[in-house]
Amino acid sequence: MTDVPTTVEEAAARLKERLYATITMISVVIGLGASGHVDAVGAAATVITASVGLWLAALVADQQAHRVVHGALATGRELRSVLFVNSPLLLSAVGPLLLIGISALGVMALSTALVTAAAVNVATLFAWGCYGGIRMGSGTLFALVAGVIDAAIGTAVALVKAVASH
Repeated sequence: MTDVPTTVEEAAARLKERLYATITMISVVIGLGASGHVDAVGAAATVITASVGLWLAALVADQQAHRVVHGALATGRELRSVLFVNSPLLLSAVGPLLLIGISALGVMALSTALVTAAAVNVATLFAWGCYGGIRMGSGTLFALVAGVIDAAIGTAVALVKAVASH
């Protein structure tokens, strides 16, 4: 299996999962930061648990859908596609874990690491929105508007989580 999608549909589904995981991770790290009662080990465990939990839920849902539609489990090529498409759910933990690790080394406070992880994820949403706008060929202004809209969604998730966690 290669890391290159074999179909446009797989590439689109993989990006959808990546965006979903990015938004979810914003909520997770903001929730951790707002709690004020977590250490680096607990934060890392929560990020890993959230990421693996999302990935497992997606695999179960995809297998269930495949069984219902095809009357059999996904195997071979179909299973590889499911694993490929859903892998960004695991990758979403990498950035926050690196920042949590940096905070564990004393380079920055954990709360700073968690807010930074959220900010990086919001910036990632902006970049994906811009890239999508560019790919549509609608010009720079449209690409920037698309990026701002995506970043606004990530920011709104962070704000709602921060307010709800207090």
